Amino acid sequence: MKLLKKNQIIIYVIALMLMAVAYLNYTTNTAEQSVQASMQMEARDDSNTANIGDATLVSSNDVLSNTDTVNESSVNDTTASNTESLNTINNENTTNTTSDNSNDNRETTQTNAQTSTDDDYFTKSKLERDTMYSQMLESYENILNSTNSLETQKQSATDEIKKINDTKNSIMICESLIQTKGFENSIIFVNGDSISVILKSDELTQEEVAQVQNIISREMNCEIENIHISTK
Repeated sequence: MKLLKKNQIIIYVIALMLMAVAYLNYTTNTAEQSVQASMQMEARDDSNTANIGDATLVSSNDVLSNTDTVNESSVNDTTASNTESLNTINNENTTNTTSDNSNDNRETTQTNAQTSTDDDYFTKSKLERDTMYSQMLESYENILNSTNSLETQKQSATDEIKKINDTKNSIMICESLIQTKGFENSIIFVNGDSISVILKSDELTQEEVAQVQNIISREMNCEIENIHISTK
């Protein structure tokens, strides 16, 4: 009986030892697996963190690069657009200025040409009028100097010469007085009782017409209704 009990105790001890070893093995394996799993998870987290960091850095650079490119492109486009607009405005201003200068020069040329034409008209008309009077005077003087002329013819020639000279003097006085009224030029033609007055002016007021009529009527001793005034 004692031997049997000793063997049973030994068996129990061995069984306990085996169970303890099994438990220790199980615990060790579990701990190792936990450690490995934890290390794998940390490695994966580090990898993800690195990847995320890399991805963020690359994305940030790309965004910065793209933004700089877009901004630079926008600035270049805006600068080019503004430069083109300024060039267009300058060209338009230059064109407009050239056009205005050309128009001014053309108007000045036309005005000068018109003024020159008007002056030529008055100069030429006065020369033709004076030439006519000179020819008339010469004809009457020939009658006076001719031995074949009758006394009546000579007397008539003398009267006509005096009349022509009086008319010439009156015309000269009238044209000078008209100029003092502000008219740059004028010419007077006498045809019998009718007197034509041409003034260098664009238009006349009633007061100016009355002034010219009074001068002609007084200096040439004629009726106002026989005085005809026009402009050139």
